[in-house]
Order: sequence, then structure tokens, then C-alpha cells
Amino acid sequence: MTDTHFFRQLVDHQFTAVIQLDDTLVVEHVNPSAELLLVRSGKQIIGQAFYSLFVNPAEIREMMMSAVSGGTTLSVRSAQWQLAHRDTLTLDYMVTPYMDVDELHLIVEMLPADRAMRISRDEGLIQQTETTRHLVRGVAHEIKNPLGGIRGAAQLLASELPNADLKEYTQVIIEEADRLRDLVDRMLGSHKVPTLSEVNIHQIVERVYALLRVECGDRIRLSRDYDPSLPDFKADEAQLIQAVLNIARNAVQALIENNVEAPAIEFKTRAVRQFTIRQNRYRLLVKLDIIDNGPGIAPEMMEKIFYPMISGRPTGTGLGLSIAQQIINFHNGVIECDSSPGATVFSVYLPLEGLNGQS
Repeated sequence: MTDTHFFRQLVDHQFTAVIQLDDTLVVEHVNPSAELLLVRSGKQIIGQAFYSLFVNPAEIREMMMSAVSGGTTLSVRSAQWQLAHRDTLTLDYMVTPYMDVDELHLIVEMLPADRAMRISRDEGLIQQTETTRHLVRGVAHEIKNPLGGIRGAAQLLASELPNADLKEYTQVIIEEADRLRDLVDRMLGSHKVPTLSEVNIHQIVERVYALLRVECGDRIRLSRDYDPSLPDFKADEAQLIQAVLNIARNAVQALIENNVEAPAIEFKTRAVRQFTIRQNRYRLLVKLDIIDNGPGIAPEMMEKIFYPMISGRPTGTGLGLSIAQQIINFHNGVIECDSSPGATVFSVYLPLEGLNGQS
């Protein structure tokens, strides 16, 4: 095995996006992580000037050539490079010149800073969800125990009361105890053992779509944009329907309560490759976007929307999104939210490897 071949095999297995350039900044080699980052195949990139891949080529060429002329490593954090056909990338990158048989080459290592920040945010979000769930479970059990005693005492008292009018008061106690018990049960989430089966994300979305059509009628325009190539995976179908339905109903309520003109909700599915959740890197995931054109979520609420009993709506219970996040976390996935006036997107990421690594 030649040194060059060994070097390229080593580079190709790196998580970091790595590109090898010659001294004129023409691409000589690109690893799979760089192909994913630049949304182009190696065949499309190799032989092209590296800076020609971006909207701001002069600036990038100048930075690269400074490493060539100086012969020293160049390191830049949080640079913004806009791909010629895509959105802007926020990158930490390093340019390292090296000599190989009297020929100068450059190694460009690129790590998406926005993705690193998102991984950290997702990790914090999942940990907060788990901590909150344990806290809620402890409080809920402390509430349910005396509720059972109160309800039982009210029933015994009702059986001893001679006057039917007085029994109305004990009935109020019983009904309120039942209402609190139901609320606590909702806070605790489902107690059922998950039933795993082969499911497709589109059968989940179609079920939710059909339910919303019945509930909303013509008040809200519903649309779908599917990637038909997405494969099946193992999951609990009923739980995933509940999670997606909770998110979609939140969107419906936001649109109706704010009297949005021409309200609309779109369901969009796409495949995502090489995505990290909780320090686990998954080769292939399904991404389901639930998009509405409502007023958006207030910035001060964005960090709290997945907490139980916290809602940005006067009539909200604050349980729907919390339960949805619990369900998706159980399936090794995560829900992210990006919101601005006129466009709120809840993105559900689910590994296609399946629950607990099953495929």
C-alpha cells in the first residue's frame, strides 16, 4: 500500500470534512464528510478550484493563498462561507500546507460550527427533558397517593349521608379528584410497553393528516411534500402518531387562535445522512418537518416549549410538546424547533437504524 493510498484511506474515515488541494488551490481529493458538507460528489469537486465552490471566491482564495505563501497553518473560527447553490455555512476551518516529493499541497479541515452548537443544544435539551420527567414523576406520585384517599373517603361519606342534596358536595370532590388524577396521568405519559413493528414515516404522517382534515375541515390548508425513497424502520406506530399529532395540533391551535390569514400547515419528509444525536452518529435518519405560517413562538419561550405545564397560549396545558419530545427521545431521536413570524418549523429526527439500534 502506498503512502498516498494509506493517507487517503485514513482521511476518508474522518468525521471532519477534509479536502486536499494542490498549490494552485485545485481540489485533488475530498473525503465523504466533505461531500456531505458541500452537497456535491467528489467527481463534481475534484479538478475544480476550491474557491469556485463558494459565492465569495476572492475572499476564500486570498485566505488559502496566505497559507501557501506563508507556509504555516491557518486556523479560523466561525467563518461564514456561502455555497454557490446552497445556504451559508458557519465553519471552523484549518488550512495546513505540507510537502510531498517537492510538491506543495494543502489540507483543508472543516467542521460546521452551527452543527456543533446544535449537538450541544440537543444534548442539553434531552437531559433537561429527562430531568424534568423524573421530577414530574416524583411529584405526580406524591399527588396521586393522597388523591386516592380523598376520593375513597368522599365515596364512604356519600354512602353515609342521609340527604341527597348533601351528596352533591361529595360528588364534586370525587369528580375533581378524578380530574386531577387524569391530569397527573397525562403528565406521566404513557405507561404502555412499546409495541415495535415495521413502520414507514409516511403512514404515520398520513394518519395525522387524515385526523386533521376531519378536525379542521377547510379552515386550514394542509399539504404534503414527501421523499418516497425513505425506508421502513422499527418503532411504536401509535406513539409516533401521538407525537406528530401533538405537534400538529399545537400548530392548528396557534393558527386559529391568532386568526392567521390563509392558515397553512405543511408536512415535509427528507433523508438526512451522518447526523449526531446525544453523541451517537447515525448514518441515515428521517427528518419530518411540520411547518406552519403562524405568528411564531416568542423568543423567551423557545428554551421552555418542551417543559411540561409551560405554554405560550392562554388555553394551552403545556403537555403536548413535552410528551412528544419524550416519545421521540425514546426512539433515539430528537425534536428541534426554529421559529420566526410567518414560519415555525418543528423538525423531528428519527434514526432509520430503528429503536435501540434495531434495523
